[in-house]
Amino acid sequence: MDFLNEIDLYLRAKATLMIVISAEEERILEELKTLCLNTGRSCVSWDIADGFQSVCGDLLPAGGRDPLTALEQIEKADARQPSLYILKDFNEFWENTTVKRKLRTLAEQLKFTKKSIVITAASARIPVELLDESVILDYPLPNLDQLEEVLNKLQLTPGVVLRLSEAGKEKLLQAALGLTASQARRVFAKSIVRRGYLSEEDIDFVSQEKKQIIREIEALEYTDSDESPENVGGLGELKKWLNSREKAFGSEAREYGLPAPKGIALIGIPGTGKSLTAKMIGKLWHLPLLRLDVGALFGSLVGESEERVRRALELVELIAPCILWIDELEKALAHGGLDSGTSTRVFGTILTWMQEKKSPVFVVATANDISTLPPELLRRGRFDEIFFLDLPTEAERREILMVHILKRKRLPEAFDLDRLAKASEGYVGSEIEQAIIDAMYIAFNDGEREFTTEDILAALKRQVPISVSQRENIERLRLWLREGRAQSASFRDTSTAESQFVPIQIELDQPPKNESCPTSLL
Repeated sequence: MDFLNEIDLYLRAKATLMIVISAEEERILEELKTLCLNTGRSCVSWDIADGFQSVCGDLLPAGGRDPLTALEQIEKADARQPSLYILKDFNEFWENTTVKRKLRTLAEQLKFTKKSIVITAASARIPVELLDESVILDYPLPNLDQLEEVLNKLQLTPGVVLRLSEAGKEKLLQAALGLTASQARRVFAKSIVRRGYLSEEDIDFVSQEKKQIIREIEALEYTDSDESPENVGGLGELKKWLNSREKAFGSEAREYGLPAPKGIALIGIPGTGKSLTAKMIGKLWHLPLLRLDVGALFGSLVGESEERVRRALELVELIAPCILWIDELEKALAHGGLDSGTSTRVFGTILTWMQEKKSPVFVVATANDISTLPPELLRRGRFDEIFFLDLPTEAERREILMVHILKRKRLPEAFDLDRLAKASEGYVGSEIEQAIIDAMYIAFNDGEREFTTEDILAALKRQVPISVSQRENIERLRLWLREGRAQSASFRDTSTAESQFVPIQIELDQPPKNESCPTSLL
């Protein structure tokens, strides 16, 4: 149901107080004016700067820049005349006990009249006292048709030139999805001022501007997807799975009857490439990648966390098809029971949305600590597959070494990859990369010579890998895969998986015999 139909239904149902959550005051005013003209209602707006202003009809209360006086004027107005009063930013006065009490009383009294109040507010923080008397509505961001209307109005401005084909125009509007009407108008105008006209070359510019605007939304970040599958070593089974779903968002898949994939959970050892995989999916599928930092969702004010979640998920659905990367999902429950249930409500909102979403949003959730994750999160229905990213096998370590040597613009053939792969047993991908960087520092400080296999071996020997420093935690994570709770991202069958779970043997420098340090610390 669209916004106007929903408001009309509430008005006919004698709803007397409606609170519309949005910063798009201009669009809301235009839509409510259209509704009132079509239904024969008078419409009046009010704000603290200009008092009452007529929107349509001949109703105009006298005076009233003070919020309490404004409510009194609405109370005195003719009860028989169908009328709608739009109070702009009235949420700014909710801390005033007298104003809040008067608004609540007025909402009760208006049930016996033909008058209703709509409050526009950019924030969803509603006083508890008003919740029972009010209807809270979210005003959606503009869709493609509404953005096209913004562009068409801009085109009527003298001097504005559009050099867009129909296909180019559609791509430009797609790039602007997720912006408010005012933001879209501003970005289009900036593009025109920059070169004197608007063309298909401005599509990337609009996308970049949108990234800047999205950053203003707490916890949501537009991430560049610049990692191709060739830049990710190993994870063969995961890559196969992703390749098989690459066309799932296209029209051919819809015509065939395939539903859009829901998402995957990437669980496993830190440093094994979970974040890298999320970026790789965006590049592989050519879809926008939005990163949701769950830890940044939590605000200090009452209701702020829930509002951030709502705004973020609303924007993600509008931009769809896209990929939503929920990073370190366990952070959602990090507050435990010490935050008056806020983390539970935030987590519940995300879980419900993941289960019920209809838009083509592919969720990539990453987590390191599975002990804090509730079982209902990882059940089928929320995710298409759960992948475990384990310590890389010898073949994968060889591939990882090759990837990072190529990244440093060196030839892999110049190194003994087999020897390095054996020596790096128990190391994760990020540790192997760091060993190569450390080897480059060794060679650079030694007369800026080329780094060698021996330099990398020396760097590996100096490191204490996570498989040793966090041995108990790593074994607990690997047991989770052995029990069949997830699919390995590297190999398919259980027999292969069992063969990978051998004790990790890492050769470390031994301390002198007279060293007082306990050997257990090694």
